[in-house]
Amino acid sequence: MSAASPLSPGRLALVLLLLLALLLFSGTLALIAGPAWLPPREVLRILLGGSASSGAPAADIVLRIRLPRLLLGGIVGASLSVSGVLFQALLRNPLADPFVLGVSGGAALGGILVLGFGGALGLGYAAVPPAAFLGSIATALLLFAVAGGRGRLSSTSLLLTGVVFNAIASAAIVFVASLSGLSEGTSIFLWLIGSLSAPRESATLLVALFLLAGLAFVWPQARRLDLLALGEESAAQLGVDVERVKRILLAATSLMVGAAVSVSGLIGFVGLIIPHLLRLLVGPDHRLLVPASALGGAVFLILCDTAARTLLAGGELPVGAITALAGGPLFLFLLRRQVGRNLLP
Repeated sequence: MSAASPLSPGRLALVLLLLLALLLFSGTLALIAGPAWLPPREVLRILLGGSASSGAPAADIVLRIRLPRLLLGGIVGASLSVSGVLFQALLRNPLADPFVLGVSGGAALGGILVLGFGGALGLGYAAVPPAAFLGSIATALLLFAVAGGRGRLSSTSLLLTGVVFNAIASAAIVFVASLSGLSEGTSIFLWLIGSLSAPRESATLLVALFLLAGLAFVWPQARRLDLLALGEESAAQLGVDVERVKRILLAATSLMVGAAVSVSGLIGFVGLIIPHLLRLLVGPDHRLLVPASALGGAVFLILCDTAARTLLAGGELPVGAITALAGGPLFLFLLRRQVGRNLLP
């Protein structure tokens, strides 16, 4: 079976090196492209010069605007993509994704409650990621409880529950925006679409730490994820502590999704597009799929953000709109194929 297919160190290294090359290319393009295009040689000089180059307009564009945004986009994209891999392994469903299932919406609601009302309670921006984490894990637990009930999770009940959760979260976010005032409300509405336009160095570092913590939880479980794909009963017969693995996956996904959403808002479909594409290209082995999805998600979101701030002359599209345009048709295609399979005798 595919779960038992061998993975050689050479193949692992080759795939990851190719993805690293794509990441380097996308990062270079992100530093060059924009309303003001910069020559690659000048960008390289600025990066090598560091602080000695600061003060010049081009240096400010690269070091204060594009580089922080590049780093944040890469980390958020990796977090969302790996979370998609974990949800798909946990639910054995190719349609599983933090955005589609409403987990991102729950994380956004938790963070926005702190942004809207935290000031009155003495809570600052540092409380946003923990609140988003709690929102994501609470939503995931509710998702399992409502969609699964006492029986087995089905694709239909899971998707319908996710749609309902997203609607509830969106309505609650609008309610918070209405109560918290115009200045907070403007930033809250951006969260509904997803944006990387205001990166903070401390927030980027925090999301990176959450990503590394999530990967540290998940990486030792890679072989167990392969066995879990065979079904919970089969995995248990092969010695996997299924409930423990599920708790680890739930904690890791909530950790990464909560941190990512707290700084970027609701950026959808990254966790659907990249894992599905890489599973077709490199196979289902999670020892390769997990790191490959981290790199692929980073590449994808960096390219989407570059397009978002380049396509409109003098303007900027929310990056969530770009990912939705790319991921929406793929989601509909997968949904139609999944329903077609379920209707077969």
